[in-house]
Amino acid sequence: MPGWWVSNLLDQPNGQVLLVSWIFWVIFSICLHELAHGIAAIRLGDRTPIETGHMTWSPLTHMGTNSLIAFAILGIAWGLMPVDPTRIRRRYGDAIVAAAGPACNLVLCVLAAILHVVWVDYVPTTSGPFHANMERFLFIGVMLNLLLMAFNLIPAPPLDGSRIVGSFFPAFSRLFMTDKGGLVALGIFAVVFLFGGRFLFPLARDGAEALISAFRLLLP
Repeated sequence: MPGWWVSNLLDQPNGQVLLVSWIFWVIFSICLHELAHGIAAIRLGDRTPIETGHMTWSPLTHMGTNSLIAFAILGIAWGLMPVDPTRIRRRYGDAIVAAAGPACNLVLCVLAAILHVVWVDYVPTTSGPFHANMERFLFIGVMLNLLLMAFNLIPAPPLDGSRIVGSFFPAFSRLFMTDKGGLVALGIFAVVFLFGGRFLFPLARDGAEALISAFRLLLP
């Protein structure tokens, strides 16, 4: 039987580095993801993120108690940025606000990939473990943000992908507003949340390796 995720990580080589890296990148990336939603909403006329006190760096505010408990138990978490679509200007403003979170993860992914290449290829290797540990830390940043971007773009409520699609195709949103549609949405989300990791994690790892290789070719 699989054990507690913390124990599983600590049992791996350099487990402490993996654990610290995972905790940092999950919390940091989710907070920035939610702040990106808030910034986009504010720029489009919705001050709900400010009025509710969510324009902060506090993980407790963005993730909430339940998410942090789930993170401690399962190693996975989520965030929330309250917005009011009725206050957002522009016809497809809600899609822009929804896309801002995954776009932030893409930016973090690219930055971590560039730093990974610079660190590995241009920074002299030290005699201690710090150089290798930083390489792992940056790789996890690339992989996790690629994973968060892909996961949030799945068009199933309450993920960002459903809001993006629903903004362009209102019938899609109306479908999930019915009782049956709500059950379907809940079922899809549960399946993706519980079992999607079997496919998304390997894809994110392979994608991170491919992205780092691409930047290695591009950088002089």
